[in-house]
Amino acid sequence: MALDIEVPEPPDLSNRGTPREFEWQEETLGSEDFYREDIEDLLQEGAWKEGFNEWTEYANLDEEHVRIISDLGLFQAFDFYWDPAEDRLRFDAPTIPDDWRERNATESLDSSTTSMIDGELDDLGRVVQEVLEDYLERNDEVSDYGWGEETYGKREE
Repeated sequence: MALDIEVPEPPDLSNRGTPREFEWQEETLGSEDFYREDIEDLLQEGAWKEGFNEWTEYANLDEEHVRIISDLGLFQAFDFYWDPAEDRLRFDAPTIPDDWRERNATESLDSSTTSMIDGELDDLGRVVQEVLEDYLERNDEVSDYGWGEETYGKREE
């Protein structure tokens, strides 16, 4: 059953530190550009909305779960970036914080529900990443944002 919820604002990727899943490489040390501003522009242009709407078609969550995710700011905690070491688009999905129960004593989630929500957030990240990759493929020529083969070289599938 598809969720009938309003699409939240796309995550703000500015002022982010090193991505959680990023591993520094000696050959790229100091020249890392995660292209977050460019990716944020694509999210604003519709990649976030398109990916979010696709995700709601099959997400195994109810409106209460989505409210908890929203209240915790987890939609805004997503990080999308270009990994210069692997030469590909990546994302870091947020998870329900360990201290969630202490912060929200009036509500409770069992560990299986928490794991399910974390898995659904990972799925949302994957869907949005795929949409972003589609946006990049549509821009074979260098766009106003610097995306394209001349910027990143030929991408391998």
